[in-house]
Amino acid sequence: MSDDVRELLGRAAEDAGQPVISTEGVYAKAARVRWRRRAAVSAAAVCTVAAGAFVVPQLSQAPAEPQTSSVASRAGGGMPRDVRLVELLPTGVGTVDEVSFADIIKHASPLPPEPPRTGPLDGQYAVRRDGGVGYLTIDVMDAKAVRKKLGGGAPVTNLCKPENGEPARTDCVREELSGGRVLTLWSDDMDYGDGTPQWGPELAARLVLADGSVLAVRDSTGFEADVVQGPLLKTPPLTRAQLRELMLRPELLPEK
Repeated sequence: MSDDVRELLGRAAEDAGQPVISTEGVYAKAARVRWRRRAAVSAAAVCTVAAGAFVVPQLSQAPAEPQTSSVASRAGGGMPRDVRLVELLPTGVGTVDEVSFADIIKHASPLPPEPPRTGPLDGQYAVRRDGGVGYLTIDVMDAKAVRKKLGGGAPVTNLCKPENGEPARTDCVREELSGGRVLTLWSDDMDYGDGTPQWGPELAARLVLADGSVLAVRDSTGFEADVVQGPLLKTPPLTRAQLRELMLRPELLPEK
């Protein structure tokens, strides 16, 4: 669904969880490149892991509250995005705050200018519960942006049937919905090799609309790094059924 994550999701992970390339192929390839790049620049960390000296309990923990004031202040007039998102989520999901991956992963100061947003709730959100921290990322790409990402190629019609040697998606379910929409959900263990941060397992979803635009959401258990906001959640912030329900909310899409 900004940073590496926004690149990954179409403009959603660090600078912030298809061939005839499908949109998904672009995302997956970007993820693999991202991890290889991180592994290359994290050789010391990798050696430490190999020596057995680096374990999750030793991670430094950042202050309980993220530096979200600058993010919230850039949300513009009206109700903040995280407050609007909470209204769409089920009770008990946890405490939700909008964050910037550029801040919490790259520790950029000052934060870079806010990237363009297509969807009203596009952004990166921390979800805190039971002592852990996971993330939701939401990103909408209009049809023009999707075509640009695909280099003019046609998207794969079934993301659950990868093409050109792409790895199969775990627990992938594709639904054809009314109005020419196609919803695909799957699980991703995010095991792309060593690097920093190391993302935990997540659920991913793509809603392709009849006009060619795409809504992409990552439902991540969190990440491990030298400095983190908290340990991984035991499960993604939303269940598969809850993620499906969120994907169908019109509040995530631009007004027409």
